Parts: sequence; structure tokens; C-alpha cells
Amino acid sequence: MIQQAVDRELRTAIGDFSLTRLSTHQTPTRELRRALGQADFIVVGGSNILTSEMNKYRQWVISIRHAFAVRRAILLGAGWWKYQKPPNLYTRLFLELLLSRKHTHSVRDGYTLAQLASVGWKNAVNTGCPTIWPLDGRSEKDYPGSKASNVLMMLTDFAQDLDADRRLAEIVCRSYEKVFVFPQGKYDRDYLRNFEMPWTILDRDIDALNRFLAATPSLDYVGTRLHGGMHCLNRGIRSLILEVDNRAKEMGRDFGLPTIARHDFAAIEAWIERTSPFRVRLDSQAIETWRRQFRKRSSADGRRA
Repeated sequence: MIQQAVDRELRTAIGDFSLTRLSTHQTPTRELRRALGQADFIVVGGSNILTSEMNKYRQWVISIRHAFAVRRAILLGAGWWKYQKPPNLYTRLFLELLLSRKHTHSVRDGYTLAQLASVGWKNAVNTGCPTIWPLDGRSEKDYPGSKASNVLMMLTDFAQDLDADRRLAEIVCRSYEKVFVFPQGKYDRDYLRNFEMPWTILDRDIDALNRFLAATPSLDYVGTRLHGGMHCLNRGIRSLILEVDNRAKEMGRDFGLPTIARHDFAAIEAWIERTSPFRVRLDSQAIETWRRQFRKRSSADGRRA
């Protein structure tokens, strides 16, 4: 879901270009390091890519030695993993080697912006994740005004709370005629085996999910998967995102996304029966500042990213 949004924004900002994908979960090979050296732009689109202890939390699997092959990375919607102390010395050195000082970085929320600023990175703007950029200005008036007959639910394996999720599932199952569950994460299906609920588990395939969303009338979304909720919001589906970590909490506060604390079951039940007011508000100037930097340097065709 994030990848599709990143691709969309790169096309918007740069136009036509050839693209080489590198996973942040693998150490770059010599061939990939060569591709990095030849690229006009190196863009890092990710959610929890940053942390105060990048020597311990290896969401970005790259060594200090290999970081020299990057050096010019530009962040797009990057966020900080959990609430933490200021970055340690390793992280400061790591960021200095990896990130561009000449470009503007796009971060997911104000907390991430503050963490970067605390160690001298002033060339960043708070744009939110690119998955929410099409939602600017939308409010509850742009979605169905009453509860749907059916619901799409998502639970996440990386923030497990059996008691809370069981209670949530019970609320959802008694509130809707049919309950469908999409296992967005690799191990979500394994987690779902902990519950015996009258729901239908969908295939873990984004194209199949999109076909399901298009073909299923009268559908709400309720779940702990942040990007699953934003995916539904982008498709005009009445959605409630439950806060299980700093991502939904910070983006809900910064941009007005329809989020509720995970354990606020009274508020969850109230929302199911009647949508609470909300309005998505983005910093359009910050987003345009990030996009514009590519247009200045990519007037010719054939750019590589």
C-alpha cells in the first residue's frame, strides 16, 4: 500500500523515469550499490524506518560501510519507530552518511520531525505518509453517513493484545451482518487463529482485496492496521483506525485522521453506530516543497531513481 503511494508521488514529481527497487530489509549487493551510484535520485519511502538506536533496531539493514554507497537518500513519509530518547551517536553518524543535506526530506509526523531536528536535521517537512495525500480536505461528509451492513476488519500481529482484540472482534461481530478479515501482514493469519469468530478471512493479496472492496456494497472498515484503514478511506469507505502505536496516534493528531485509542471500547461502539466528525488537513505547501525539488532537476527525460 505504501509502495503504490510512493510510486504515484514519484511519477507526479519526476514524470517519466526508470526505477530500480531496493529493499531496506536486505544488505545491498555490489550490483545494487552500483545502481545507487548511478541513480539521479535515491528515495526512501517507508513507515518506521528511523529509530534512535539504528545499531540495534535494523529496520534498515545496511552497515556504516555500505552507507557510503547511499549518502544522497531523500526521505518520503518516513517515521520514527516508537517513542524514544534522542538519537544515539551511531544513529547520528548513520544518518549523516545516508541522508542528503541538499534535499528536503518528507516525514510522517511531527514527532519524527522533532527527533530529526534534535540532531541538526532542519531540511525536513511534515507531510504525513503519502498514502494520505489524496485525502486532504475530506471529512465525514464525504463518506456514508450511517453504519454499513458489512465490515472489513484488520488485526495486526506486531502489536498483539489478545484480550483487547477479542473484545473488539466481539463488538464488531455483533454489530454487523457479515465480517470479513484481511491479513495484511505476513503473520496476521497466524494471529487470527487465536480467535474463533464468525468471520470470513480473505486471501492475502492486494489485487484481490481491491476487487473485494469494489464488489462489496455497504462496507465499513474497523481495525488496527493503519494503512489498511487509509487504503479504505481513499476508496470512499467509512473507516475507523485504532491506535496501537505512535503512527496512528501521531498522524491522527497531526492530520485529523479518524482514529480512536485501541482500548476505548465505548468510543468504538459509538463510532460504529454514528460517525464522529473529522476533517483531514494536510500541509499542502510542505508537500509541494518536497515535490518541487525533483522538478527543478528532472526536466530532461530518462531520469533514474
